[in-house]
Amino acid sequence: MFTGNEDQAITLQEASELTANYRNAHPGQTLGGYFGRKILTDLLAQPNCVGVRVYYANKADGSDQLVVVGVDANENDLFEGLIGDKSFLSPPYKGSVNSLNS
Repeated sequence: MFTGNEDQAITLQEASELTANYRNAHPGQTLGGYFGRKILTDLLAQPNCVGVRVYYANKADGSDQLVVVGVDANENDLFEGLIGDKSFLSPPYKGSVNSLNS
């Protein structure tokens, strides 16, 4: 059961190692995606929403995409509510070079 208060924080060192592992295993692939505050706030404001789930997805042309959906305490997607995509993928939107993206 989810509460929305799960301890999911990690250190920069841990995050850097995890993202480096992914980059090494998937060279040239999408590294991540950006979702703005509004879509995340709107997802979390839905009744019974305690968190969000991000799905890896592909558009019809085969390009990468991320889909984000609210999740309730029973670990169920709130698929009848708000769902987001249209994330700004990295690359090209990755900001300055840092240990998470390079």
